[in-house]
Amino acid sequence: MKTLGQWQLRAAFARRLSEMYGREVPAYATLVDVSREVNADVLLRSGAAAERFGSVGRVTAERHGAIRVGTPAELHQVARIFGALGMEPVGFYDLREAASSAVPVVSTAFRPVAAEELARNPFRVFTSMLTPADPRFFDPELRRRLENFLARRQLFPPELLALADRAERDRELPEADAERFLHLAVRSFELSDEPVDAAWYETLERVSAVAADIGGVHSTHVNHLTPRVLDIDDLYRRMTARGIRMIDTIQGPPRWNGPDVLLRQTSFRALAEPRRMRRPDGNVSTGALRVRFGEVEARGLALTRRGRARYDALLDEADRRAHPDVPRADTVRAVWEEGLPSTERGLIEHGLAFFTYRISDERPAQGEPAPANMMDLLRQGWIRAEPIVYEDFLPRSAAGIFQSNLSGEGTRNDSREAIRYDLDWLAGAIDRHIHDPYDLYERQQNDSIAEVAKALGIAGALD
Repeated sequence: MKTLGQWQLRAAFARRLSEMYGREVPAYATLVDVSREVNADVLLRSGAAAERFGSVGRVTAERHGAIRVGTPAELHQVARIFGALGMEPVGFYDLREAASSAVPVVSTAFRPVAAEELARNPFRVFTSMLTPADPRFFDPELRRRLENFLARRQLFPPELLALADRAERDRELPEADAERFLHLAVRSFELSDEPVDAAWYETLERVSAVAADIGGVHSTHVNHLTPRVLDIDDLYRRMTARGIRMIDTIQGPPRWNGPDVLLRQTSFRALAEPRRMRRPDGNVSTGALRVRFGEVEARGLALTRRGRARYDALLDEADRRAHPDVPRADTVRAVWEEGLPSTERGLIEHGLAFFTYRISDERPAQGEPAPANMMDLLRQGWIRAEPIVYEDFLPRSAAGIFQSNLSGEGTRNDSREAIRYDLDWLAGAIDRHIHDPYDLYERQQNDSIAEVAKALGIAGALD
C-alpha cells in the first residue's frame, strides 16, 4: 500500500494551500509570478552567489502562511494538524507589545526543525491567538461575549483531527487517507461564505481589526501566504510598477553593503473583499472587509543571542536618530554601517551569527597539524563557513505588517495592567514543547563543529 510521509504531506499541503489562496486572492498569484521573475533574474546576474542562502529551487518553492485563532483549545487543534505535517512550534512572539496600535495576539510558528526536513520542504505557519483576557483591549462584558462566541464554534472537523493524530503517530498516512486529510485541512483554511454578523464584527473592530478578523466570524482562514524572494527591493519596485499598492516600507533590517541578516518583509495592502453581511434586521447584503494581504520575505543569516541584542540596540538607535527631514531607510542604513561588521567573517569573529562549518577542499596538505581553534582553521583555509538561514520571525516586523494593513488603530487602555503570556504558558496551553530557535541554530552549528573536529583528528573541543 502506497503511503505519504510527513514531509510529502507537508509539501502537498503547502502546494494546495497556495493554489487555493491564489484563486481566492488573485493579487497573490501576481506576487508569486513576480517573485519567480526576480529570483530568476538574480540567479542570472549573480550565479552561485545567489544561492548562498539556499538553492533557487528551494527559495522559489518556499512559503510561509499565517493564520489566526481565538482560544488555547483552537491553537491546540492547530498544533495537532501541523504535527501531522512534521511541523513543531518554534518561538514565542507577543505582538501586543510590538505594535503601537491594537494587535491583541500572541503567536508561535509551526515549522520543521531538522535541517534535512527544512531542505525537503521548509513550509512554516505563523499562528496567532487572540487574548480576550487582556483588559487593555477587552472590558469584562466584551470579554464574556467574545469568549462565549469562541466557545460555541468549531474550526476543525473531528475527522480531520483524528487523521492528523494518526499521521503524527505513524509519521505517514496511506494514500487514500492522506488525500482525505489534505482535502479537509485545506478546506478548513478557506474563506467561508457564511454571512458575518455585521453588528458583532463592528463591535470587535472598534477594539481591533485583528480581533474582529479572529473573533467576529465562525471560521478561520489563511490571512496571508508568503513567497520568498532573493531581492525584495526589486520585487517592491516591480509590484508597484504593476499598479499593486504596497505598504509604505520594507520591514526588518535595511538594504546595505554588509551581510543579509534575519528577515526582511513587505506586503501589498489588504484588499477589500466582498463578504456577505447579516444586518441587525436579519437581512443579508454584500459588504466588504479588509483582512487579507500578500506578504513577501527575504531571508538572511540567523543571529546569535548576542547578535540579536545588537540588532535590537541598532533599531533603538535608529528610532532615537529619526528625523522627519531624513528618510528612515537612510538613518537605519547609517546606524547599521556603524554598528555591524560588514563581512561574514566579522560576524563570526564577534560571535554575532550562526554558521555551519565544513572541511575545505583547499585545506593545507595532509601531514600538517590542524590548529585547535576555529578562527585559525578558518584563516588558514582548513574549513569554510556556510551561513545558517534564519527560519523564524521578528515580532516588530510582524506587528509592522499587521499594523500597515489595519483599517484603523483600534483602542487600547494602557492604564490597565496587561495579562502576562509567555513561552511556558503557551507550551502548557498546547501541551507541546515550544523550541527556542536559538537552541536549534546553536545545535546545528555545534554539530558541524564536532564533525569538523572528528574529521581533522582534533581531540577535545575546538576553541
